[in-house]
Amino acid sequence: MNDPATLDALRVQLAPAIADAAAFDGWSTDAVKHAAEMAGVDRDLALFAFREGQMAMIEAWIGHVDARMAETVPAAALSNLPIRERIRRLVMARLDAVAGREEALTRALAVMALPRNLAASARLGWRSADRMWRLAGDTATDYNHYTKRAILAGIYAATLQVFARDTSEDKVETRAFLDRRIEGIMRFEKAKGQVLRKPDERFSMTRLLGRIRYPAH
Repeated sequence: MNDPATLDALRVQLAPAIADAAAFDGWSTDAVKHAAEMAGVDRDLALFAFREGQMAMIEAWIGHVDARMAETVPAAALSNLPIRERIRRLVMARLDAVAGREEALTRALAVMALPRNLAASARLGWRSADRMWRLAGDTATDYNHYTKRAILAGIYAATLQVFARDTSEDKVETRAFLDRRIEGIMRFEKAKGQVLRKPDERFSMTRLLGRIRYPAH
């Protein structure tokens, strides 16, 4: 059974159970074996599906979170909301999908921060941000496409760090942190929009000095 499509489905199937086991066994072959046993899947097949190691397990879990986000907050449910609320709900849907697995999340973040995994981690962060923006209805194709995703990926990564340590009731500290960061995005986008307006609408020091020297009659 080496069909990539079938192996992908198996990875997605086992990912939540691996995350549960990772809280005790780390992101390890032991976690894969435990998940396979719980799911009634052949152990050797499960190990083969995750033969690339820890990042393959974590990527599968992130894929599970992506799917849960899309199920919980479909694009149609966001269409009439302000953009900041769309992003907030999408991020919270992702956090809700990992709630109760904070230890596994902490261990995953430590693995992702290893120098050898930084490039793969950046790719996964970008992918998560891209999926959020697409669900939020973003259609930008210019450089805004990249800046929006880079900023959101950074905010999401920072929010995950707060979430993993947050012991407040109903994660109120995480929610407050996220709201502050989203507000920062909105202020940045507003300021950027003012700077990048059409040339004839921008503030011009040269034009102002010219008007002072040669006032209109």
